[in-house]
Amino acid sequence: MSGKTITRADLAESVFRKVGLSRTESASLVEMVIEEVCNAIVRGETVKLSSFATFQVRDKNERIGRNPKTGEEVPISPRRVMTFKASNVLKQRVLKTHRVRQTGQKIASTA
Repeated sequence: MSGKTITRADLAESVFRKVGLSRTESASLVEMVIEEVCNAIVRGETVKLSSFATFQVRDKNERIGRNPKTGEEVPISPRRVMTFKASNVLKQRVLKTHRVRQTGQKIASTA
């Protein structure tokens, strides 16, 4: 998996090219969207982006874990974790792309 990493700057550049806002406005828009998603997750709200994914905060109870090096049992404290669940639409797109790459076919554009 040596794919390219998409950054905030890449997202802003894409908005600039596709929407026609200035580069500054595009970067600001990307920042506002990311900030809103982050704030909602911090508040414990579920963020569902249709056809993409759901981000959710879960509470995990205290449990006993094991140090893999020593085998010693250690308590793992309760905590809150964020989960990411890809939508079926995204899963299907990934699977389709994988299959196409395996067979060497070209990918038809969905846009």
